[in-house]
Amino acid sequence: QVQLVESGGGLVQPGGSLRLSCAASGFTFSLYTMSWFRQAPGKEREFVARITSARGTNYADSVKGRFTISRDNAKNTVYLQMNSLKPEDTAVYYCSWLNKWGQGTQVTVSS
Repeated sequence: QVQLVESGGGLVQPGGSLRLSCAASGFTFSLYTMSWFRQAPGKEREFVARITSARGTNYADSVKGRFTISRDNAKNTVYLQMNSLKPEDTAVYYCSWLNKWGQGTQVTVSS
């Protein structure tokens, strides 16, 4: 049974940082690309970042240079380090594997 469990969200001031984690189970984590998406209120879910099994990375233009995706295959965990956060980064952040999603973690950027 596949499980994706996100954590690390919260309230942060503009310019601040957060690190999200997604603990995966139920599949051979090291073999697969993992992705982060986000959904802001009233908007569609959008791609944020992905990391391949070979640790190649891709980012949405809106987060490039501020967010870093990484993975720890020993812990079956993918991370999203978010720096220089802006109010427009406020959203529920979801971890994704193939067509599976976690429950999401809320990130709110506000003063």
